[in-house]
Amino acid sequence: MSATSPTDALSYYGRPIIKEPVWETDIPLYFFTGGLAGASDLLALGAQLSGNHRLRVSALAAAAAGAAISPYFLIKDLGRPLRFLNMLRVFKVTSPMSVGTWIFSAESATTAVAAACELFSVMPRLRVTAQFFAGLIGPAQATYTGALVAQSVVPAWHEARRELPVLFASSASASAGGAAAILTPAEHAGPARRLGIIGGVAELAASKLMEWRLGKLVGSVYHEGEAGKYTRLATASTLAGTALMALAGRRREGAAAAGTLLLTGSLCKRFAVYHAGKQSARDPHHTSIPQKERGGRAVTQPSSRTGNGSSPSPTTR
Repeated sequence: MSATSPTDALSYYGRPIIKEPVWETDIPLYFFTGGLAGASDLLALGAQLSGNHRLRVSALAAAAAGAAISPYFLIKDLGRPLRFLNMLRVFKVTSPMSVGTWIFSAESATTAVAAACELFSVMPRLRVTAQFFAGLIGPAQATYTGALVAQSVVPAWHEARRELPVLFASSASASAGGAAAILTPAEHAGPARRLGIIGGVAELAASKLMEWRLGKLVGSVYHEGEAGKYTRLATASTLAGTALMALAGRRREGAAAAGTLLLTGSLCKRFAVYHAGKQSARDPHHTSIPQKERGGRAVTQPSSRTGNGSSPSPTTR
């Protein structure tokens, strides 16, 4: 009988060991719009503190659009609005889903108040207060979805638990900077351009770091199938948008083109992560081989420290 190769299927009949996520494409769309809203709220707060009224209005408009569209995708995936309301009945610090629900609700409510006050030119003090709190909550809104998927057992997500929140934050920053650069005259859009460039560079770097840390086995999922297609689109769009924003962002036409590319790259990156998780869950090797490798390291670790396989005595520590 031939020896079993470490790449052979390590599950019954080669079937998946874990269940594939049941989320539909509404969820990566929610990741994108929620991230756009959160990062735009932070940009709007910065513009408010610096006295850049025109940029503040543009960033607030982008945040309001994201906050208005996000509930549709989230509730559509849940199936019934009542299910979302039921999640607000409790607050569990140990549950990313529970914490995320409250973050999303608080960010959406404060953004809506600030946008309504701005639109109807009423209650300026309330607008400033709402904008302040929306800006404070914005970073959590832009990153909690990355932490949420990382808490799952899906290998491509869980093994990237350190990088996914950073990746989502970077991608959200790139999209917020791009959207504000499109909506703002060039002479007022400097901070938006810088945010788009920094976010784009950080997104590209975080993506490469995540794939490197995942290793050849699990990391290869980002170059296969639907995940691979969206990864290539995201990389090309973000790279082109970042470069164009740096080179031609001071002109309105260049900023509009660069902002569109950054938004496209951010959206495609969410779909790449979404499909990578589903593909990884379907492959039993992604679950079983890393577990066997970790188990092997745990077994050999004592012998590597003592040299004879025995546990170290208290006097040798």
